[in-house]
Amino acid sequence: MSSEITLKKLTELLRECAGEEEPGILDGDILDTPFAELNYDSVAVLQVTGLIEREYEVQLAEETVAEADTPRILLRFINESLSTSV
Repeated sequence: MSSEITLKKLTELLRECAGEEEPGILDGDILDTPFAELNYDSVAVLQVTGLIEREYEVQLAEETVAEADTPRILLRFINESLSTSV
């Protein structure tokens, strides 16, 4: 399994958790777009992080995830956790 999650993988997981089949709002340069503007609330982000924790066997602090209001920040937290859990 990859030791880093990419934006592409994160958007795939977001779509999977939300049941979004069609491309759309998650396409393009969304790294610094707040999740709220992408129509993903904190519950959706927690679902995605839970999935990542299970698939990648990493623990993410809830406080840290709550602070991640954009894909860039969430990816940074996830990838930092992945690099320290190896």
